Amino acid sequence: MTTPNQTNSGRDMVQRFGRFLSAMVMPNIGAFIAWGLITALFIPTGWLPNERLGEMVGPMITYLLPLLIAYMGGRLVADHRGGVIGAIAAMGVIAGTDIPMFIGAMIMGPLGGWIIKQFDAATAHRVPQGFEMLVNNFSAGIIGALLAILGYYAIGPVVESFSALISGGVQWLVTAGLLPLVSLFIEPGKILFLNNAINHGILTPLGTQQAAETGKSLYFLLEANPGPGLGVLLAYWVFAKGAIKSSAPGAAIIHFLGGIHEIYFPYVLMRPALILAVIAGGMAGIATLVALGGGLVSAASPGSIFAILALTPRDGFLANIAAVIVAAAVSFAVSALILRGATYTEDDLAAAQSGSREMKGGAPAPAAAGVAAGTGTAPTLTSDLSELSAQPVRKVVFACDAGMGSSAMGATGFRRKVQAAGLPIEVTNTSIENIPSDADIVVTQQNLTSRARTKQPGARHVSIDNFVGNPIYDRMIDELKTAAAGTGAAAVMPTAAPVQVVTVPAETSAAAPAQSVAAPTPTTPPSVPAPAPSGGVLRRENVQIGLASEGRDAAIRRAGEALVRSGYVNPNYVPAMLEREELVSTYIGNGVAIPHGVDAAKPAIKASGIVVHQYPQGVDFDGQTAYLVIGIAGQGNDHMEILSKIATVLEDEQTVMRLAQTTDADELYRTLSAG
Repeated sequence: MTTPNQTNSGRDMVQRFGRFLSAMVMPNIGAFIAWGLITALFIPTGWLPNERLGEMVGPMITYLLPLLIAYMGGRLVADHRGGVIGAIAAMGVIAGTDIPMFIGAMIMGPLGGWIIKQFDAATAHRVPQGFEMLVNNFSAGIIGALLAILGYYAIGPVVESFSALISGGVQWLVTAGLLPLVSLFIEPGKILFLNNAINHGILTPLGTQQAAETGKSLYFLLEANPGPGLGVLLAYWVFAKGAIKSSAPGAAIIHFLGGIHEIYFPYVLMRPALILAVIAGGMAGIATLVALGGGLVSAASPGSIFAILALTPRDGFLANIAAVIVAAAVSFAVSALILRGATYTEDDLAAAQSGSREMKGGAPAPAAAGVAAGTGTAPTLTSDLSELSAQPVRKVVFACDAGMGSSAMGATGFRRKVQAAGLPIEVTNTSIENIPSDADIVVTQQNLTSRARTKQPGARHVSIDNFVGNPIYDRMIDELKTAAAGTGAAAVMPTAAPVQVVTVPAETSAAAPAQSVAAPTPTTPPSVPAPAPSGGVLRRENVQIGLASEGRDAAIRRAGEALVRSGYVNPNYVPAMLEREELVSTYIGNGVAIPHGVDAAKPAIKASGIVVHQYPQGVDFDGQTAYLVIGIAGQGNDHMEILSKIATVLEDEQTVMRLAQTTDADELYRTLSAG
């Protein structure tokens, strides 16, 4: 007999597989849309037939789209080097078959990344000094060529046969008039968050192949049709009673116009019988598409009505709009029978959302959950915070642009909370470009979260405004405790010998993707950065107090010039500090700013150093007042100890206010140095 744990484990595996497929496809959806628009406009039956421009359609679907997918798949496994190998390997299956090789690209990309990752790990300490570039380049070329040959002769033909089998099965369903029955699997699968595996693993490859042959495909609308979910939400609005009634219209807008289908899943879970409504709606929508000849020219993601209309071919508007309307109407009618007279509260919805999170595992959180819950508020910065308890967490990564300042301060404070809570979780920091592939949670400032999602789409992301003293950290700890308790994984850290955590250097090479692990006993001497000038990272003469208030850029320039005078950096580091500030504010909370250079400016750093400037009247950092401006130049990890001490001090707002007004520079120096 199958146990619940076995069922959940199987579902989690499918969800993880689906998220990995999604992580290969979703970053490239723009390319799919571009191909779809070119197809809709310029093919002979398009809106603006153009023979020459239409010549782009074939090469884009044959080469561009599969290569982008393969590159992303390899990159997810082994960063840029893995992506390159994955793309080379995919050329074998592309050249060896006669159909668009999306499934082949999804196989060859990750396979190439995995093989080069194993090779790099096996040779990491065996390459003679000075031969690294030679070995890296030739290993990539040789392994890529061998994988391309393997794809051409072996994997490509197998995938082509598999695609033909699947296409034949679906075509049989269409011929027999049974295609609407796929809703029996698709609609429950969506509620269980298996939609990524269904959509990106099966429907998008099949639909793209069919669209290349006929100019459109109804496969793109089997899962993306917003009609079934819209019908459920409208039925709640019209027929349900209680506080939940007022939340349904906002959720319907987000679902239908924004394409965030996950927002209606908890409404179905509140009354499980509603699964019949979305199945009936899905079947009615598919039947309408088949009868009227509907379909899209490319994948619609997200499943917004705007995306659907934009990718509808010239002869498909009637069929596609009718499919959405019919699906919504049937779903509404069935839902009305189930919901009439039922009373639900916000607590019921909260319970259903909790159940939805459990099934969702680590999938990205639906946006604007606050509106869905009837709060009427905008979504919080911490878009995935409510998902942290969905499954156990082993690694939390704080990331900023350069990985030398803001993220290190945030990681220090959060690491102390994790250890105090007895959670066996690794906490580290790095630059955005070097977020490790095994990160479960990534914490970034709100302006950098989109970059972090692109770099590591499989992780859960928490977007914050300030790194120091943020109350969100306590909420995260509560969620992580819940996850640990739910899995029996609350192995308490011994306070006498806490787990040692290694901070990932931001300059880790692409050939060996950055990973942060509990520090083992070193077998080879680590590379040692250039020694700091005499006096260490923070010297007494670099603590200045009582400075008159000035503009943000002037304060940053003053800190940079102090770093130059002390021998920590070259003069060209100063403009890099100003450039960094334009990207995202270095104000980290509690009246503190830590200006530092962009990641590309690291060659200008001669040695790690920190300068501290006190402004009793404050400096305006984009609407936030900083009383302590701490200039940072970080090389390797040798500034992390003093930075960790400073972060510990700055978590206490009262201490910061005292230091902001002190007239004793020695007190400020002693406090920050001692931690």
